[in-house]
Amino acid sequence: MGIILASASPRRRELLNMIGIGSFKVIPDNSDEIISPGLSPEQLVCEIALNKAKNVSHSVCSDDIIIAADTLVFLDGRPLGKPGSPGDAAVMLRDLSGRRHTVYTGLALLRNGVHATCAEVTDVYFRVLSEDEIIEYVNTGEPMDKAGAYGAQGRGAVFIERLEGDFFNVMGLPLCRLSVMLKDFGVI
Repeated sequence: MGIILASASPRRRELLNMIGIGSFKVIPDNSDEIISPGLSPEQLVCEIALNKAKNVSHSVCSDDIIIAADTLVFLDGRPLGKPGSPGDAAVMLRDLSGRRHTVYTGLALLRNGVHATCAEVTDVYFRVLSEDEIIEYVNTGEPMDKAGAYGAQGRGAVFIERLEGDFFNVMGLPLCRLSVMLKDFGVI
């Protein structure tokens, strides 16, 4: 049995290493995300994560355990994905300034055709950001590959007044929830 991480995220790799999973393969799912309409945020991230795991399962042994995740940021019920441009990132950060938003991560584990999914939810509260702070942060390039246009584990950490929930969820991999799921699958 091998462990497969169905993600290209360097943060997810670091987090797996942090909890003692040092031996795993990275096989990202590069297919287009197909989203069913009318799903709640929790259902949406779980569906996307499970689809990633299923897509990767075609290229690995059935006994391998596949870990897939998908993280979305929601503000006022609308998803904020990864910004398409620096201008998009600045708009997202202006929208988040001084407000609460919610981070949802769906986890999916798949092995021998058996799967489990769950969603983790964390509320994040941003302080009010100045226009100069937004521009300086966007110019670092950090927001460009992150849902919601910020990284809680990087320079974006200074925007967070507080959070309610799992900090690692905001980074894209809720470790407590994942460790319980891995135990259920007999991995740790």
